[in-house]
Amino acid sequence: QLVESGGVSVQPGWTLRLACAASGFTSAVYGIGWFRQGPGKGREGVSAIRTGDGRTYYANSVKGRFTISRDNATNIVYLQMNSLTPEDTAVYFCAARSGGGLDDFGWTQRHEYEYWGQGTQVTVSS
Repeated sequence: QLVESGGVSVQPGWTLRLACAASGFTSAVYGIGWFRQGPGKGREGVSAIRTGDGRTYYANSVKGRFTISRDNATNIVYLQMNSLTPEDTAVYFCAARSGGGLDDFGWTQRHEYEYWGQGTQVTVSS
């Protein structure tokens, strides 16, 4: 089970931290990804982290502004989002991959992830 939290309405330039709490997995989880779906848009990969070596991946649109991290003790993956803009408005989903490791291309592909959370809404507006 994956449960996202932390989504709220903020003004441009503000900071938010989303959390993805993972529990109840009976198989190994090789990676956690964050995706988002904006109004009228498809779901796109934002960031991901490999659970084995901690390697991280970022979409070009968020590189330098967003940071993904994990807390192994609590099984929570965070997405720190700085300098938010209205273009970041979306429902943010976390997803888990248990079928194998993530790679430079696969981390962006929805079908690579077997488990999904319900999403949390982030709205950036003045």
